[in-house]
Amino acid sequence: MVIVGSVYRQTARTRILDAAEELFSGGGYDATPTARIAELAGVPKGLLFHYFPRKIDVLISLVDERTLVTEYDAEEVVEREAAAAPGDAAGALSRLARRLPLHASPAMRRILFREADTHLSVRERLGRLNAEIIKRARFALELAMPGGRGDAARLEAAAATFAAVLLYQESICQLTGHHIDPDAVAELIAHALG
Repeated sequence: MVIVGSVYRQTARTRILDAAEELFSGGGYDATPTARIAELAGVPKGLLFHYFPRKIDVLISLVDERTLVTEYDAEEVVEREAAAAPGDAAGALSRLARRLPLHASPAMRRILFREADTHLSVRERLGRLNAEIIKRARFALELAMPGGRGDAARLEAAAATFAAVLLYQESICQLTGHHIDPDAVAELIAHALG
């Protein structure tokens, strides 16, 4: 019986987040009352507040759970892949791009861009996403470039450039249709690093 209740709560929580994603992407966070979220999710308003004590907690959970890079042992995976192909900086970056689960729904992209401007918690989480991608790209480059070709500043710039392209792919290109091939950028960065 406890398992059934647990599944119900998990399902209700997911329905709340689904409803919030739909409503926040349509009218915005500030214009969406919690009563409307509960109504669309088909749950009592009190249950919404059980899972999310404040309305901002719904937004934070959406951003954390539906847009940010999920946790996995990034260093172990990158290290194993770099050992398999030492000296292949472009390949290391390309493999990293394929492994990062950055795919947010169109609704979540609208929410992120709209709410990052007015909600510090969203802006901070986007900053953490960017920092995490840079960290992983720098680590991949360090492992793929035996002897540490290039100084730390150049590796940091290369990693930040690659992160910017990945985030561009996930955001701006979805709106404009202009795509940049991450593999081509990986080749360009590897060539620039020598």
